[in-house]
Amino acid sequence: MRPRNSLRRLKSAQVPELAMPTISQALAQGQSLGIDRLDAQLLLLHTLGKPAQDRAWLLAHDTDALASAMQAPFDACVQRRAAGEPLAYITGHKEFFGLDLRVDARVLVPRPDTETLVEWALELLPSQGHTVLDLGTGSGAIALALKATRPALQVSALDFSEAALAVARANADHLKLDVQFSQGAWFAGLPRPDACFHVIVSNPPYIAAQDKHLDALTFEPLQALASGGDGLDDIRHIIAQAPSHLFAGGWLLLEHGYDQASRVRGLMRAAGFSNVQSRRDLGGIERCSGGQMALTDPETISA
Repeated sequence: MRPRNSLRRLKSAQVPELAMPTISQALAQGQSLGIDRLDAQLLLLHTLGKPAQDRAWLLAHDTDALASAMQAPFDACVQRRAAGEPLAYITGHKEFFGLDLRVDARVLVPRPDTETLVEWALELLPSQGHTVLDLGTGSGAIALALKATRPALQVSALDFSEAALAVARANADHLKLDVQFSQGAWFAGLPRPDACFHVIVSNPPYIAAQDKHLDALTFEPLQALASGGDGLDDIRHIIAQAPSHLFAGGWLLLEHGYDQASRVRGLMRAAGFSNVQSRRDLGGIERCSGGQMALTDPETISA
């Protein structure tokens, strides 16, 4: 009769262990579900607790086995991405203008094209002594980018959604940036109804309610995307109300849809703005339009 220990060793030897996938194989499996290689890499780095900048680590360790404890979390992330959920919601992070922002489904994912709006505002704002308002701040991306770049600016930001403001305030705390947040529908959310600013910026909802592009954005908050039959309801409201909240010589800068620049410029001219113009985004599309209030005070800013 064989000793019991020998039987255990024999039985163990007869059942081969399942081989754990390598880093390279895990990435390939992710891609096989329909996500691109970059997303697979970023999701795996997230699962492993490594920064997104460590893609070179994956290449250097592509033959290493993926620890069994990491397989299920990685698979879950891949499944979410394959279903269309934005990468930023899965990882909880999005870089914008060099800032690491925390984001989730309460806010829109900041887009690189919105950096065009930030850059334009910075051109108009001196280093100190001026005020700027970010309407519909969402994650706080625009307001925080302005404050981080020009710390002496007095930056205010508001949003109708308390849930979005919670995200924005958390980002401000995380980045240690002093931005004054308030809640309300556009200018009605200002703590002082007569408040004026040197620059007002906004990335408002601008997609038509029936636009087919909304089908691809179902994970993001609809109230931050759609704005009436032609997508311009909120932009019309902001343009109509902004003159009462701008100093002489102040600017209103708006992000809008890829085909809305001409109409937005027309709305601005009709409201009495001068120097009305548009700026192109990274793809060469007229993505932002702006105009200036009449310059009557030499102390105020100009183009």
